Amino acid sequence: MTDSGLVAPPPTPVTYDCSDPDARAAGLDAATAAIGRGELVLLPTDTVYGVAADAFTPAAVMSLLAAKNRGRTMPVPVLVGEASTLAGLVRTVPEAATRLAEAFWPGGLTLVLEHAPSLAWDLGDAEGTVAVRLPDDGVARDLLRRTGPLAVSSANRSGRPAATTADEAVAQLGMHAAVVLDGGPRSQSAPSTIVDCTGPVPRVLRIGAVPVDRLRDLVPELTD
Repeated sequence: MTDSGLVAPPPTPVTYDCSDPDARAAGLDAATAAIGRGELVLLPTDTVYGVAADAFTPAAVMSLLAAKNRGRTMPVPVLVGEASTLAGLVRTVPEAATRLAEAFWPGGLTLVLEHAPSLAWDLGDAEGTVAVRLPDDGVARDLLRRTGPLAVSSANRSGRPAATTADEAVAQLGMHAAVVLDGGPRSQSAPSTIVDCTGPVPRVLRIGAVPVDRLRDLVPELTD
């Protein structure tokens, strides 16, 4: 509320053009600081633009869900900067998950696994599981190496098309974010393929960037 009694407009996030080396470095610094303060960041991934929050700050994750107008029944996936991080986040890594990760990470494949019970996070009503992905995007991975695992969902309001440019992400969620990392347009508009590896037989939950037949080349027992 302003002195005149009018509601103040939402703050405009600071956008950094990551095609410029100096702006990219400044943007990564700003995004790292924003994540540390529990704020949201808009960033490119190898599929679409995402909205990111610190995975270990429940209030930040709830802010992400609220920004997207999305309930707790759709838990937020987690992005990691290195494949080796996965072992510290989950109870076990089944053989099928290992084969899929080795073949399609970094890339458009999300693996659902039982999360390690020691982790203090709240990603929504995940019922003891976590969806993890290693993106094939330099800007995203540089940020993840600085911050550690991030809760990241597509940068769009629930039910609306995913954002494939920074401008589209800002148009939908800019009022909720502190920093925008502009990595240019995304040519891959399909979301990641999601495979549930928590049961005895891996199961495709969503068909996306990685075709099912390629997954079955490695895991013939996969169901969809």
